[in-house]
Amino acid sequence: MREKVVLIGAGSASFTRGLVVDILQRGWEGELALVDTDPDALGVAERLARKMVAAMGSSLRVTASTDRRAALPGATAVICTIGVGGRRAWEADVYVPQRHGVFQSVGDTAMPGGTSRALRMIPAMVAIAEDVLDLAPDALFFNYGNPMSAVCRGVRKATGAEMVGLCHGVFHVEHFLADTLGAPRESIRSTAAGLNHLTWFTELRADGIDLMPRLRALATERIAAIPRQWEAGGDGPTGDENLFSWQMTELFGAFPAVLDRHVVEFFPQFFAREGGYYGKSLGRDVFDFAGVIREGDRIFDEMREAAEGPGPLPEDYFQRIGGEHEQVTEIIASIRTDAGRIYSANLPNRGQIPNLPDDAILESPACATGAGLRPIGLPPLPAGIAGTLAARIQWVETVVEAALERSRAKFAQALVLDGSAPSLDAAKALADDLAEAQAAHVTLT
Repeated sequence: MREKVVLIGAGSASFTRGLVVDILQRGWEGELALVDTDPDALGVAERLARKMVAAMGSSLRVTASTDRRAALPGATAVICTIGVGGRRAWEADVYVPQRHGVFQSVGDTAMPGGTSRALRMIPAMVAIAEDVLDLAPDALFFNYGNPMSAVCRGVRKATGAEMVGLCHGVFHVEHFLADTLGAPRESIRSTAAGLNHLTWFTELRADGIDLMPRLRALATERIAAIPRQWEAGGDGPTGDENLFSWQMTELFGAFPAVLDRHVVEFFPQFFAREGGYYGKSLGRDVFDFAGVIREGDRIFDEMREAAEGPGPLPEDYFQRIGGEHEQVTEIIASIRTDAGRIYSANLPNRGQIPNLPDDAILESPACATGAGLRPIGLPPLPAGIAGTLAARIQWVETVVEAALERSRAKFAQALVLDGSAPSLDAAKALADDLAEAQAAHVTLT
């Protein structure tokens, strides 16, 4: 298969590595055009990609540019993985709220960190979308940047570009549930719908057998057993137990993805305060944020060493690796061959979930055919589950307006709707401090 894939945000070297592995293993020909505004990060990604292509004896052409407009003409697929401000801006999204007594586990999707990140991401992604419409209007257009729902909604609202949001979270949790229930992964069929990082598994089957009763029974067992394990060990939660996700499964009858690390951020009224996560503080005592940043820096340094070192790449470098990239080449191939395979995708609501608002960006099953990714119609969600999503959809709409209008007042409104701040004054003060911390990337009026 011949494609011209333009990867915008190629300085995310681990994504670039995984994507190159997938392209090479599929034997694709054509061009991989790497784009990043950071010349140093782009150089690492380019050298790594060229080294991988040479080692595999592929004819794939690798190009690199800091100017996306130079790369976009002729593109058949555009994949965006940008993170405006990188890990340093992400640190401010998490550490500034901590000074206000708000603790987050990730800070890239919801809560103040996700709100702040959206203000940086949406204008940048709108500008990219305008260039794609101008220079590669027929290209498949994928986004991996967070906050997924807000970014995709902002781009579609501002430009009309048919951007598709992709995330490996539902795929990952389907495997997690299969392993937890002792079912072969390849036998599992599921339905999961909601918002990215709060996507509810309402159906789960293996070889035609309904696994939801077993999953609900297991939730009850886990809820009873986990606290006793903490008492015996004396250390309390590590986060790996995913106690909140199991509690939600018992209460709502469906399993929320993507496990506690992300799910808790949609319920800040329970978890945002110091010690709020079963006696531990998010991002500090559990779901170690500083460790995530260190690991990201370490992975990039390893990529640089592999790209610039004189020796050959390790033998295992070409094994398929898990991560955000892992389904995009399958989706492109399914569209090109009209294969009709089913994937989880973030698309506007066109009735696929009838009791949620039209145009809201929902994560749900979609069929990849020659016509593109098309969402599959589902029954209405139970009222309680729909309720967990409805208020957050209005947060998305408010933060999109804040980003497009560069409005400080709507930034504060979004923080109020998010529910992390304990008062209106606290929300406004937090908006001011985050805007100041991100002044290099965000201008508000």
